[in-house]
Amino acid sequence: MEKLTHTDNKGKAIMVDVGDKDNQLRIAKASGHISLAPETIKLIEENLLKKGDVLSVAQVAGISAAKKTSDLIPLCHNIVLDNVKVNTIPDKTGVKVVSEVRCFGKTGVEMEALTAVSIALLTIYDMCKAVDKKMVIDKVSLTEKTKK
Repeated sequence: MEKLTHTDNKGKAIMVDVGDKDNQLRIAKASGHISLAPETIKLIEENLLKKGDVLSVAQVAGISAAKKTSDLIPLCHNIVLDNVKVNTIPDKTGVKVVSEVRCFGKTGVEMEALTAVSIALLTIYDMCKAVDKKMVIDKVSLTEKTKK
């Protein structure tokens, strides 16, 4: 097993020093899904939920969350993001959320992409909880990571 990057030689948590790294284009993509009752999907698609436009609010929440990742995860670097895309895609079983985050910097944006998806899904959950008591968030994963 490789040495963990966020611990010192005594196993204590540390922030990784990226000062000597070169700036590179970094892209990360993530996705996740929330399972919903068919009636809830219909309410979302017809924009009939009392809390408003679920898909648009979730999209904006995901974008905002990506920009706040270093505030939420203690050892993440504060990264200037060049672009954050969050898409909410209704399907037969619920809503799939996908994100893409880009920056030109010294460290990757995986956590920002995962945070965007997670918060978008939690926003859908929050907005639908009054009408659907059996929602399940799952399949949150990093789907791509590149640097150039």
